Amino acid sequence: MIVLQALTSIIFAALNVRAASPEVRLGKTTLIGRDVTLLRQDFFGGIPFAEPPLGSLRLQPPVLKTSLNTTTFDASNFGFSCLQSGIPIAELSEDCLTINVFRPSGVESSASLPVMFWTYGGGFQEGTSAEFNASAIVAQSVARGTPVVYVNFNYRLGPLGFPQGQEAANRKVLNLALHDQIAALTWVQENIGAFGGDKNKVTVFGESAGAIMTAVQFLNPSFANFARAAIFESGSAASALTFNAQHRQIDWDNFVAGVPGCAELSKTENTFSCLQSVNTTAILSGLLVAQNEAPEEFPWSPTIDGEGGFIPELPSLIFAKGTFAKIPFISGTNLDEGTLFIPPTTDYTAEVITDLIIANFSPPAVPSVSENQLENAATRLLELYPDIPALGSPFNTGNDTFGLSPGYKRISALFGDLSFQSQRRLWIQTASNAGVKTFSYLFTQPQPTNPAFLGVSHGTEIAFVYGAPPNATASAIGLSEAMIDYWVSFATSLNPNDGKGIPRLMWEQYTPQNQVVIQLNGDNTTMIPDDYREAGIAFINSMPLTFHHRRSL
Repeated sequence: MIVLQALTSIIFAALNVRAASPEVRLGKTTLIGRDVTLLRQDFFGGIPFAEPPLGSLRLQPPVLKTSLNTTTFDASNFGFSCLQSGIPIAELSEDCLTINVFRPSGVESSASLPVMFWTYGGGFQEGTSAEFNASAIVAQSVARGTPVVYVNFNYRLGPLGFPQGQEAANRKVLNLALHDQIAALTWVQENIGAFGGDKNKVTVFGESAGAIMTAVQFLNPSFANFARAAIFESGSAASALTFNAQHRQIDWDNFVAGVPGCAELSKTENTFSCLQSVNTTAILSGLLVAQNEAPEEFPWSPTIDGEGGFIPELPSLIFAKGTFAKIPFISGTNLDEGTLFIPPTTDYTAEVITDLIIANFSPPAVPSVSENQLENAATRLLELYPDIPALGSPFNTGNDTFGLSPGYKRISALFGDLSFQSQRRLWIQTASNAGVKTFSYLFTQPQPTNPAFLGVSHGTEIAFVYGAPPNATASAIGLSEAMIDYWVSFATSLNPNDGKGIPRLMWEQYTPQNQVVIQLNGDNTTMIPDDYREAGIAFINSMPLTFHHRRSL
């Protein structure tokens, strides 16, 4: 996200020369924003959409806050980031449930502009809305004659956003970050009209964990009350490993053991009262301990929460019943989704890969799948993804193994398909078969700033969507402009082909009779059949209860 943060710094640094600060009235409060004069935009940030989740509100669903109790509110900057590693402590706070709005300057409250609502990724344990400056999206939306209002927000991370274990299940406080997302969308329904947005024209979009969270919301048909369309970048409802809460009890125990003042309660089912009584420093300490000791790369993620919850059962079972939100969407992936998650220094023999498959998917998600069936499935996967470097990921790199274990490309291809490619295909085929208007993409733009062994890796499309490709070649800049046009066109017309903006290839709809994806590549954007690695992905999708799916960023 460094490019996006740098862009934010440049834009905000230019604000020393600016017009009068824009204002928006919410109830009895006047929000004072920031005028981005050079781009003819208004920014309003750090606006609370929920009460601070502290004390008795910690580890509880958010308490919605659609109005403020002050006469004026300084909304000229982003708010604090939620607790996580990798960000200076001075920039962190539990009082982080805030929302931000970018809009064209001078928009009247009666404008009724379409709204683009972003959820960031970060493996459910990292990320912040402040990393994402939408000025390029808003500017291009205005230039093409289809202006939009952009919104993003913060949600709780790690054990505060996705508590695990029996006690959290008993207290019915699993998936709190998904509640945060709904609270932010409810705030949009209540307040976006004051900024000139139309609450009935909301397109939700996000990447990786953000796409997964949004896709999980699609498992509930009533999500149509919050959004009329969606764009999923590298994430489907089953992209993360989906278990019940008890599966990750060890992570919760590690978290509690790392919290000063509560450590002695670890491995009991009486931790919440203590955790609600300590200060933020103690909670952050436990969070960091749990992250360092986790047996998985991403221990905090959406959890099966039973009847009435966000994930009452495995997504594949909900797909089979057809009881999901029937909302138009775009869903896509990057060429080399798996490479970013595979440590490059391991010697990936067939035995190591088999062990990794079994470890990731054990125990089976449902009793009807035995360990023996899982072992047989692993054997079959190795047959479908043979030890031939030219067939591995990063794709289209021949027999080059980049000085790594020859098995690196094999396991990268396999796990990219297990976690992302197969899930995108299953989801879009299910939805299109149900009559949902859908479009799909495969992002293949070369990434010369990436290490060669990563290829077109997970997350590399984000900078293009936000108008800041890392290598500013004509190919990259042209693709970025086209992608923004496609995204904005879909958000404003429910069709990526509105005929406005720069000339670009017509993006064909994905239907049961026309299963195609657009290859997004600055030198070769074209429609291709959705049949790459057909045998391997078909096998994975033939056993959704076995591959109940792996991990995400």
